Amino acid sequence: MEPDEFDEFYTASYARVTAQVYAMVGNRDEAEECVQEAYVRAWAHRRQLSTAEHPEAWVRTTAYRLAVSRWRRVTRGRRPADRALSAPVSAPAPSEAHVALVAALKQLPDAQRRTIVLHHLADLSVADVARETGVPEGTVKARLSRGRAALAALLSDPAIAPEANHA
Repeated sequence: MEPDEFDEFYTASYARVTAQVYAMVGNRDEAEECVQEAYVRAWAHRRQLSTAEHPEAWVRTTAYRLAVSRWRRVTRGRRPADRALSAPVSAPAPSEAHVALVAALKQLPDAQRRTIVLHHLADLSVADVARETGVPEGTVKARLSRGRAALAALLSDPAIAPEANHA
C-alpha cells in the first residue's frame, strides 16, 4: 500500500473504526488511543496490509486487542497515565440514545457486545464476524440472538433508556 493509498484508507475508515471500538470498550478516549496505535502499526505493515482481504478488520482487531491489553495492565495494578496533566479535550456531547445504547452494551457479556458491535455497527456479515472473532457462525448467531434480546430488555428499562418511555 503506497503512502497516498494509506492516507485514503485512514481517512475513509478512522471515524468508523473508532466508533466501533468505542462501542466495544465503552471508553472513547481509550478507543481513540488504541485506534491511533493500530493505525501506526498498520503503517508499519502497510506492504502486507495491501494484500490483506480486509485491512479495516485488521486495524479494528488490532485496536480491540490493544484495548484489552491495556485493560489487563490496569487491572493488574499498574497505574494508568495521569490525564490530569493533559490538555482538556472538547468533543460534542453524545445523544441520549447513544448514551443509553452504550450503557446497555456495557451490561452485556464481552463476547455478545463485541459480536453485536461488529455485526450491527461495523456492518459485518455473520461469516465475517465469525472469521474476525475466531468462533463458528452458529456461535455468532447465538450471541446475536441473546444479545439482541438482552439489549431489548435493557433499552426498555426506564433506568437505562429514559427517552424510550417518552415516545
